[in-house]
Amino acid sequence: MFPQTDRIRRLKEERQAVILAHNYQLPEIQDIADHVGDSLALARLAAASDAPVIVLAGVYFMAETAKILSPGRRVLIPDANAGCSLADSITAAQLRDWKREHPGAVVVAYVNTTAEVKAESDVCCTSANAVEIVNSIPADREVLFLPDQFLGAYVRRETGRENLRVWLGECHVHAGISPDDLRRRAADTDLYIHPECGCATPALWQSGTGDLPRAKVLSTSGMLTAARETKAESVLVATETGMLHQLRKARPDVRWEPANPHATCKYMKMITLDGLERCLRDGSPEVHVDPEIAARARRAVDAMLAPVATR
Repeated sequence: MFPQTDRIRRLKEERQAVILAHNYQLPEIQDIADHVGDSLALARLAAASDAPVIVLAGVYFMAETAKILSPGRRVLIPDANAGCSLADSITAAQLRDWKREHPGAVVVAYVNTTAEVKAESDVCCTSANAVEIVNSIPADREVLFLPDQFLGAYVRRETGRENLRVWLGECHVHAGISPDDLRRRAADTDLYIHPECGCATPALWQSGTGDLPRAKVLSTSGMLTAARETKAESVLVATETGMLHQLRKARPDVRWEPANPHATCKYMKMITLDGLERCLRDGSPEVHVDPEIAARARRAVDAMLAPVATR
């Protein structure tokens, strides 16, 4: 038990707040949250929540997305400096220039983007539904996929779309997990790979995963589903190390190991119990999104959350 735990729970009740935490947060943050999930789950929870205060324990673009979906509620983030290297890899101005080079293209933006970039996009996606969303776009329409190059390469491979253009952005944590790391460690174990990883490139798949026959490409929510069903005694996990906490809780009988023990996002780990307590006590930092930007961005986020048949 951490000394801040009881104080945080008391403050949460006083504020009538709900705490939403991403799978990559510190274990103690995940354990005190009301809900833990991936970007898609957190977006859905924010949209469905009726709590007057939403505390987003994650990085800033996630808090922006919660505000976009819940404009009438206060959205707080324990540390407003918790950024994202992937979201920073494209700006709204760069996207506008790219769109001018490809008139008529459908813009699919990974949810790991700023509100301004979402506002310039047609539909958002997460790693859990990127393939489904791209498949829902008519085959003759050009697609601009941004900003993650590794997820984009995976989506192109899975959909077979030659008219899918990919922005060359990356998450510095996932990009650092290489195929060589996996081949050294995963020849005789199950392997879960997040599609943002540098190891989830076409080069790895051209050889049918080479000497990694037990590899699965999965979003973090997909990893949890697979974890509950696995018969493996040990699994190597290629994603940010915070994910191991949920996997170990789901299946404590399985040995869960990181593919790269240094794959830790410094921005995710900026959210601490001290910061969470201070945030609830002071009611800040509060997240604001320009109403005009938010309205345009919401169309893209709503399109992500809508059933395929209604897109």
